[in-house]
Amino acid sequence: MLAEIGLVTLGLSFFAAIYAILASVYGARIHSERVILTGRNASLTTFPLLLLASAALLAALMSQQYQIGYVWQVSDPNTPTFYRITALWGSQQGSLLFWCLLMSLFTFVATLINWKRNRPLMPYFIAYCMATLAFFVGLVLFMENPFARFWITPDLAANAAVPTYLFIPPGAERPDSLLLAQSARGLNILLRHFGMIIHPPMLYLGFVGFVIPFAFAMAALASGELSTNWIKAARRWSLIAWLFLSLGLLLGGRWAYDVLGWGGYWGWDPVENAAFIPWLIGTAFLHSVMIQEKRGMLKVWNMALVILTFSAVIFGTFATRSGLVESVHSFAQSGIGVPMFLFWGGMTIVSVALILWRWNTGKLRDEHGFAGVLSRESLFVLNNVVFVALALAIFWGSFGAPILSELAMNTEITLGKPYFYSTTVPLFVALYILMGIAPLSAWGATSARRLGRLMLVPVVLSLVTLVIVAVLWTRDAGALFGYGVVIFAGYVAGYETYRGAVARRKNTGEALPLALLALFGKNRRRYGGFIVHLGITVIGIGVIGSTLFQVETQQNLRAGEALDFGGYTMRFDGLDRNQIAEDNRVMDIANLTLIRDGQEIATLRPRHDFFPQAQDMNVMNIAGAHSTLENDFYVLLAAFSDDGSTATFKVYINPLINLIWWGGLILILGTLISVAPSESVPARVRESAALKAGARA
Repeated sequence: MLAEIGLVTLGLSFFAAIYAILASVYGARIHSERVILTGRNASLTTFPLLLLASAALLAALMSQQYQIGYVWQVSDPNTPTFYRITALWGSQQGSLLFWCLLMSLFTFVATLINWKRNRPLMPYFIAYCMATLAFFVGLVLFMENPFARFWITPDLAANAAVPTYLFIPPGAERPDSLLLAQSARGLNILLRHFGMIIHPPMLYLGFVGFVIPFAFAMAALASGELSTNWIKAARRWSLIAWLFLSLGLLLGGRWAYDVLGWGGYWGWDPVENAAFIPWLIGTAFLHSVMIQEKRGMLKVWNMALVILTFSAVIFGTFATRSGLVESVHSFAQSGIGVPMFLFWGGMTIVSVALILWRWNTGKLRDEHGFAGVLSRESLFVLNNVVFVALALAIFWGSFGAPILSELAMNTEITLGKPYFYSTTVPLFVALYILMGIAPLSAWGATSARRLGRLMLVPVVLSLVTLVIVAVLWTRDAGALFGYGVVIFAGYVAGYETYRGAVARRKNTGEALPLALLALFGKNRRRYGGFIVHLGITVIGIGVIGSTLFQVETQQNLRAGEALDFGGYTMRFDGLDRNQIAEDNRVMDIANLTLIRDGQEIATLRPRHDFFPQAQDMNVMNIAGAHSTLENDFYVLLAAFSDDGSTATFKVYINPLINLIWWGGLILILGTLISVAPSESVPARVRESAALKAGARA
């Protein structure tokens, strides 16, 4: 019954999306409000329909309906309840259904919020959102259906590494539920980690969220309403999408650090990069639209950026689900690659054609020119160029070179870390420099003298900080240069916030802390952005420290022996073999005592997790770590003897790595501040009104 509910609601949502496209576009062309409303209502129904379909799949997972192929694929009788819930997006079919659910939710909310406020844009906005949704629902319905049943049964022969399938003639006995349960594959072991459980939904929310500003931009082109209204409608959605995508990248890095067992958090993996590329282009778009709002400039460039962001989102989804790249993050090779590629190419071509059409009509002409190279708009454009150059360099290293080499020479050339470091590091340096200089410049003409005067305090503070770093920690020239660039950007963000608070205090007589709080209330977008810059500064410090100063060693120890490394002493106290967890995983756990300055400071338990039921990879190497602001002492259990008396450990000291996670939290805070609406009435006016009201009472 659950499978039937899922199939019916999927089919209805597909036809509702198709009807919404046709009715919205046709109604807009003939100026029929009644037809447009039917299209809107059809689009709104897709969310409850897909919610019901997702609920049916979740209910099947929870009630262990193993005759449904997806349930058999991603769970087994030993799967805990928490992992049954998260198995909803644990494999290809479920993740695509979840993608559709989120797409319908974003469209539902955006349509209700913007229906009256941006009425001319809404028919075409709905058409673009529903076109994207209809395509993905079609993939789920016709190619990757999570509700497909077993009309065949697994061959449960003991010597079968992967169950084969035997055809059951019509009228024959259906698969036995118990036998299906015994052969169920269970959730991919790499997904049995909190970070990886939350990581995919955050990425999906980011990917889906960027469809909304794209749809508003294309609606503006299709309708001819090319004022800044589409930007105002899209800006908050862009920030929300950017926030979720940032969270997804951070959680993915934390998952890699905890689970993959190589001592790092970013390996320039193609699927990591497939999520990073839209983040880079989306960041450029968020900066660039401010120029169009303030100065009426870069209209074509902003359209190009929003199209590139959408294209990067669709390409990233295509790359991870088509077998185009091999990665620990990607799904197996699938037949959906060709239709996804065609959809991606088709939407991009149509969008570019709309830009060319409106350009020829003159509606995308800029209202102002650039006043000088040091103006804020000029520096923002340079910032945009660097972001796009980063995206292109990463795209080439991850996809371009490997694909072209395989097509041309039948040999895949993989560009590793040396390529990415050599191409991206100079661009990141340029980004941090621009992140420091651009906020100090003004819209329109800015003199070098004025800019230099504003830079004086941040530059002096940066130099003083570098002297302290050189005295207390390192004199490495590359590290000092990197820290100087990154810290300068952070000091500018802090200094500009301080200057704004001081100016407000002079005008209102408020105490400095109150003036600072009021400043954020009055202009959340600007000062929330400075908090984001501070977060990126903290992340940059952590990346430099953990990349340049990471040290590692490997040593074999007997029980009772100790290793001295990096100012720590690590004592091996013994090995606990064959410990059974709730989900039937078998754990071999090393017991370690960490000592510093003669004091025992932590007990570490790195382990191997073995999953007997897993069909493919069945062992995870989980690290033990002691974290401080200074560094992480990070240890892996590399190997051990059969009797557990000796073990080999790989140990890393990762300086400042925790600043990456703390910087991520600061970035999230700043984004939340930027998304929140600014006060429409100054605080002092409201306070005065409140006092008068109190006096009357």
